[in-house]
Amino acid sequence: MARMLKSATSKTFQDGAQLDVSSRVREIIQDIRSHGDEAVAAYSREFDKWDREAYRLGDDEIAEIIASLPPQVIEDIEFVQAQVRRFAQAQRDSMTDIEIETLPGVHLGHRHVPIDAVGAYIPGGRYPLTASAHMTIITAKVAGVPRVVACTPPIKGEIPAATVAAAKLAGADEIWILGGVQAVAAMAVGTDSMAKVNLLAGPGNAYVAEAKRQLFGEVGIDLFAGPTEILILADDDADPFTIAVDLLSQAEHGPDSPAVLVTTSEAVATQVMELVDRILPGLSTNDLAGPAWRDHGQVVVVDDLDELWTVGDSYASEHVQVFTVDPRQALERMQNYGALFLGENTCVSYGDKVIGTNHVLPTLGAARYTGGLWVGKYLKTVTYQEVTDTASSSELGLVCGRAARVELFEGHARSGDVRAWRHGNKSFEWIEAATASSSSSVLA
Repeated sequence: MARMLKSATSKTFQDGAQLDVSSRVREIIQDIRSHGDEAVAAYSREFDKWDREAYRLGDDEIAEIIASLPPQVIEDIEFVQAQVRRFAQAQRDSMTDIEIETLPGVHLGHRHVPIDAVGAYIPGGRYPLTASAHMTIITAKVAGVPRVVACTPPIKGEIPAATVAAAKLAGADEIWILGGVQAVAAMAVGTDSMAKVNLLAGPGNAYVAEAKRQLFGEVGIDLFAGPTEILILADDDADPFTIAVDLLSQAEHGPDSPAVLVTTSEAVATQVMELVDRILPGLSTNDLAGPAWRDHGQVVVVDDLDELWTVGDSYASEHVQVFTVDPRQALERMQNYGALFLGENTCVSYGDKVIGTNHVLPTLGAARYTGGLWVGKYLKTVTYQEVTDTASSSELGLVCGRAARVELFEGHARSGDVRAWRHGNKSFEWIEAATASSSSSVLA
């Protein structure tokens, strides 16, 4: 039976606070619908203390920004992007168009068609999150999206140079220094200076997440995002120090980020809690990681590995690190997770920054019904059908007529009747009556 040694002490979102966020976001979106660029500029000044004649960067300005960065930064961006691109391309290559013949002359198929315009939101404000540019833009470009709009906020009144470089090298067609709800709304509804997109992708704070939620349906979105989550599953042989460091690596995302350990060893659990308390004071992001661990950290001890997998799966966590003797058992024993990180040589930070899988993943239990952002999210799988054999068309017409009349859809039935009639079945009284006085050569 699972025993809780440390439990979370507060809700991720307070109902009243969420209501305030929702109403404020709704006001901003409506203002941007009504006043376009004027409203976007006003909110940029209000929230980011940022004002420019044009928020979209020109090619020359982008080139200057990239040139200002140390060569090592560019090399590292290019290295990481090569990993992301390689994995995304493998995903795309796995998605094939198909066509089958189900009856003589009846051809059914599907094609994967790229969305024609995507908005990639790259968070900033606190950190220059270059990795989000890789994940949202490269994946879209590998999918074949012809127009990718990248928006990222200024950081303390400055253009985030590394983020701009990452967006450009990833293949963004437009780069805008805009953040928050105003950026998301501008991309979704369009303004005089920015043509609208058809899908929004990328993480963000509670306001960005709420804006995407409210705009969903008008445009597509990648995921409904919440605070970053980490779950570590560990057996008796796992290293407590590595666990403690890795829990705090994700807790520093924000004060509402859950960090959870489930282990078969009470000794490991106790050591991890002691080590976290020892490491936290010296962590430069203690102001974020500390409250996250205090309010949302959990440590659970279970009896055996069977219970470890069951309890771990119940969290449906965004990130799941597996520190067991045979970590690949998780591939068979678990179903509900955003991404698995198998073995102590692998960490969530690799997925966040360098390894090549996508870090835009489901949170708040959404892993029970969806995976994360991938190349397929930027593709529409659309079907087509063609009937070239007259006998098959006649047979389908007869069955269609009978099936539609069971459902009392007479118009549908008659569409089927016409095909059967055209190809030799002349037993339809309604057609004979309708065509008796017609001079149309089509009906003759």
